[in-house]
Amino acid sequence: MVSLDRAVIARLETHGEHFELLVDPDLAFKFKHGEKVDIEALLAVNQIFKDAKKGDKSSLENAQKTLGVSSLEEAVEKIIKKGDIQLTTEIRRKILERRRKQIVNYIARNAINPLTKAPHPPHRIEKAMEEARVHIDINKSFDDQLNLVIKSLRPLIPIKFEERKIAVKIPPDYTSKAYPAVRKFGDIKQEEWLKDGSYAFVITLPAGAVDEFFRKLNELTRGDLESKML
Repeated sequence: MVSLDRAVIARLETHGEHFELLVDPDLAFKFKHGEKVDIEALLAVNQIFKDAKKGDKSSLENAQKTLGVSSLEEAVEKIIKKGDIQLTTEIRRKILERRRKQIVNYIARNAINPLTKAPHPPHRIEKAMEEARVHIDINKSFDDQLNLVIKSLRPLIPIKFEERKIAVKIPPDYTSKAYPAVRKFGDIKQEEWLKDGSYAFVITLPAGAVDEFFRKLNELTRGDLESKML
């Protein structure tokens, strides 16, 4: 559970009733925007309030009847997702910065410059966002915000989202380290363990991640691998 001194209030007013929760601001924000979180870690106390500051409690039965839920977990979900989270200025700033970095990293990893076929470095994306005066709205979902950012950036830098399919063969001396690492990069379409212990596979991954993928593989295999773009 989050400590009371760090918790903020999540509030929902509906059908003439007032419901409040004391929640972890970061987890509540993530939960509100679709990420999975541990409800126990999210709450400061397992209690629904009418007025959290005064300690005026609301019964679970009243929440169940008003919100149409059957459990505390369902009530928490509805209050957070349908209501408002009272974020401090500092917490809001941190969330905005984290969202900005998420968007920059996503574009850097998944998109390329179609003229050079190379990914855009994060600093170039950040500079273009500044030039375009991109406004990050934490109340929008990540996908909605991402689409707006890309629309703003396209007049400044060429962006294209592509995937690459690569066939790779890793010698047996390096498979124990390489096997778990490669699976984090993309979607393994085909894989086979060869008689000599080598690991062969075909992977599909974002075009912007290709350089990072090969840097990691070369590091793990000391450059001893076979690969081919399909």
